[in-house]
Amino acid sequence: MTRTADLWHHHGRTRHATDRTVPGAFHWNWGQNSGPGAELLGDLTGRRVGDLGAGAARHAAHLAVHHQPARITAMDASPAQHAMAGDLYGHLAPRLRLLHRDVPAHLRTSAGTYDVLYSVFGAVDFTEPRELLPAAASALRPGGRLVFATLAHHLGGAPAHSDAQHTEIGAKTPDGGAALLHRWVLQEHVWTKLLDEAGFTRISTEVLPGRPGPRAADTLLMTAFRTGDQRTL
Repeated sequence: MTRTADLWHHHGRTRHATDRTVPGAFHWNWGQNSGPGAELLGDLTGRRVGDLGAGAARHAAHLAVHHQPARITAMDASPAQHAMAGDLYGHLAPRLRLLHRDVPAHLRTSAGTYDVLYSVFGAVDFTEPRELLPAAASALRPGGRLVFATLAHHLGGAPAHSDAQHTEIGAKTPDGGAALLHRWVLQEHVWTKLLDEAGFTRISTEVLPGRPGPRAADTLLMTAFRTGDQRTL
């Protein structure tokens, strides 16, 4: 993994200090307070599941405790996020596997490993999609499912991009210095085209409206299946 400044060093630290519980619910929406839940992933009993850009692994911990997968791998490239996840949920091993690694790199070496992959404002948002989506398709078994939640528009209300370009957003280095992150905020038809090109089929979308507030945002929720055996997961 290329050694660069960890731009996720500060993310989630306040909650880490005050909330050490396994969440009792799974939410996809930006506000993490409403909408559909883990049922969008299908029956996870005995399945191999991957959380793409898991952060502190709160969603993965919920699935490990409440949905009985064979194993869920919560992967993240950030040393700080991986360390927080281990502190909070390391005791859930071996059902919960916490993996510190670049997400596309892991997926490319995991052909046919996963039944289900998902991202909740995670790696799908912050990784070049023409790199990540084909890697995700290869890591899924035939008929495997990808579900991700991403911004339906930019925070502040600007529309999502009409082509596969990134937006630069502000971030901080561990010592507090200013930095920039790339975030992909794309219109529905752009994601659909990228998924199709990566080898996905049965692509469906849903928009979850945001609740009023200074950083409110609508959520674009997308589900797709790897081409191949069309068994239902």
